[in-house]
Order: sequence, then structure tokens, then C-alpha cells
Amino acid sequence: MIAAAGDLVCARAIDAAWECRHDDVARLVDELAPDALLLLGDIQYEAGELRLFRSEFDPSFGRFRSITRPVPGNHEYSTLGARGYFDYFNGEDSTVGIAGPRSRGYYSYDLGNWHLVALNSNCGDVGCGPGSAQERWLRADLARHPTQCLLAYAHHPRFTSGLHGDAREMATLWNALAESNADLMLAGHDHEYERLAPMRADGTADSVAGIRSFVVGTGGRNMRAFGRIRANSEVRNNETFGVLAVTLDSASYSWRFVDASTRKSVDAGTGRCKGRPRPST
Repeated sequence: MIAAAGDLVCARAIDAAWECRHDDVARLVDELAPDALLLLGDIQYEAGELRLFRSEFDPSFGRFRSITRPVPGNHEYSTLGARGYFDYFNGEDSTVGIAGPRSRGYYSYDLGNWHLVALNSNCGDVGCGPGSAQERWLRADLARHPTQCLLAYAHHPRFTSGLHGDAREMATLWNALAESNADLMLAGHDHEYERLAPMRADGTADSVAGIRSFVVGTGGRNMRAFGRIRANSEVRNNETFGVLAVTLDSASYSWRFVDASTRKSVDAGTGRCKGRPRPST
């Protein structure tokens, strides 16, 4: 089982105006005991400085370091090159580590029959468009890992009803995932929970070939109002801090969005993997 959330840790002495419920979320992660913790960006506010990762993030989430699989958000890149983020997760003298290569911030790994792809959606810093290094890497990675089930995650959501709106710059990477029959896409950035129906790359619903996506910006910093409600939005909640817990079975998955205060499931469901197309030989 994996747990996922983004938009997490406040520096209370600096961000006194925010709700700062990340400790509640960390305690929930403890109780869920996931095999992997996917941190969906904007992990340490305001600018991802190393000193705040050490003084604020580490006391809450540092104990999960061995299972943490993060992606950077835009607030991490408020520090040049997301240096604090990479220094914390990879080590100050390391170019690569659990956060992926310092110059890229994207990487992949396997959990059972699932292939997981951690993408860097800070497109102005690393490139996401057609022909970009990240697109070329993603297509090559997917061709090398023809496992049955595929989950991807990034900070900026391709589709959302949140105030930031759809991340159109993620369309190229979404297209590559869709062509490989990806099953799930997780993101943060908008500070709420949203589940969207499986969609094609153009945003139209497709229960057979579409990618089911979630926005899980509920890691503790604060909640925000929704903007224009997007077509194919199925469930929305901007009152509950918590994590998305996803059980990854050999040919299927199930999810629960768990309230960090009550420990109750606010949303739940199941799905089956589509199966991956085999690379041409």
C-alpha cells in the first residue's frame, strides 16, 4: 500500500497565518504504515530551504525517509535549482539519491507488479514539452518496463477544479503515459482533494482507456476554495486534511482518502489495471 499527499509542512514561526496540520497527517501515515510514501511537491514552505527541511519537515516526516519517494513542487524551486530539496533528500554532496538526479528530479521504480513514475512538473526548470529530455526519458523508461500496471505522479495536476486550473504544460507527458495505458495519475498543487474520472489526453471521459487522476494537496499547509468545476470531476473535498492510501494488487487497485483527524475514509473505490502494450521488437 502507498500513501500520498502534497502541500505539507509549514514553518510555524514564519507561517503563523496558515493551518499547519502536517503533524496530524504524519501521525496518520504512521498508523497506515505504507510501503511507500509519495510526497507530491510543495513539501516544505515557503521556499524549500534546507534549514527548514531540517527544523520543520524532519521532525514530522523524517522518520519515513526510507520509504519516501518525493517529487518537487514550485515552492521547492523558489530556492535556486530546488537546492534545499535535493540537499535534504539526496545529501549535500550527492548528485543523485531518493529524489532522483539533481539536474532532473524525475525517476522511476517498481513495487510488485506496478511501475511507478515520479515526474518533475516544474516545466520551466526542467522541460516537459515535445522533444524535451524528460519526455524522451519517460518514453524510454516506459518501453523498458512493460509491467502490467502503471502509476505516475507529479506536483502540478494536468486536470483539476482547483484555483490554479489545468496544467496544460503537462499535456505531453500525459500523452506519453496514456499511450502506455497508464492507470493512475496523482498530483498536488491545489490545496484540496479531488477525484476525476478516467480521461483521455484531451480531457474527455473514457472509462476503458482513460487515466484516473487524483489531486491530493491535503498534506497540512492549508485548504483553498475550488474554482471552475471541471468536467469529469467525481468527488471534491476542501475541508479535510489527510492522505490518499492506494492498495496496489497484481492486476487491480483500491483507494481510500483518509481524514487525518477522524481516521475515517472520506472517499473510496476500486479499479482494474488496463494492461500495458508490449514494446515493438
